[in-house]
Amino acid sequence: MLNVSVVIYKHEFNETSLIVTTLAKSEAIETIYLIDNSPTRNEAFSKLGVEYIFNNKNLGYGAAHNIAIRKTIEQNVSYHLVINPDIKFENRILDELVDFMQKNSDVGQLMPKVLYPNGEIQYLCKLLPTPSDLIFRRFLPKKWTEKSNSRFEMHNSGYNQIMDVPYLSGCFMLLRTDALRHTGMFDERFFMYPEDIDLTRRVHRNYRTIFYPNVQVTHNHERGSYHNSRLFWIHLTNMIKYFNKWGWFFDSERKIINKKTLKQIKKS
Repeated sequence: MLNVSVVIYKHEFNETSLIVTTLAKSEAIETIYLIDNSPTRNEAFSKLGVEYIFNNKNLGYGAAHNIAIRKTIEQNVSYHLVINPDIKFENRILDELVDFMQKNSDVGQLMPKVLYPNGEIQYLCKLLPTPSDLIFRRFLPKKWTEKSNSRFEMHNSGYNQIMDVPYLSGCFMLLRTDALRHTGMFDERFFMYPEDIDLTRRVHRNYRTIFYPNVQVTHNHERGSYHNSRLFWIHLTNMIKYFNKWGWFFDSERKIINKKTLKQIKKS
């Protein structure tokens, strides 16, 4: 019913084994794919009861997950979960999430409520970004961008209601395999960062992409590009690719989708 892929890069064995152990407790899961983009192979990972795939180079986040997604499509497994190794959760939530997908055939993608380790909400439900959404929040003082950032991250929703959201985080993406067949997998032109925006946006065209707050997970989100100059340039380069693909300031689809997304919040 459900395959899972976890992509790692120079990750510690203990952190990786923790997420694998949690996943393995769920009866809904058929295969766990551990995709290793590290420069050296770690044989310990192959003993975790997973299908360990060592790439011998860093393919990027989306391209690595696509290796497992292709297998899920070929095996005709109903759902595929893309999950970060730094996610923690109770294994029972997977049953509830899959059950929701089973009962709602128009849902192509789902993300639960995501919390920081201290219990605070991570605002990961977002509108489709404009260049200013990303540039201003990165380089201007926080107090100058508080209002626009609140709108972009949909704070007014309260994060306590089921919502259709056009941009869901790649840290936890429960995907319907039929939606992936129809939409396509991750766009491998993006090495990392905007691949989740791009995929959610494409799925959103033909399916509902849902924020499901009735269950929650914990994510040790480090925002690496804010602290590492190399990751910053990777982030910047790939966001340029994203806007080159979808449009910088002239993106009529973005305008329509964002307006519709905000309207549902006002109604609820």
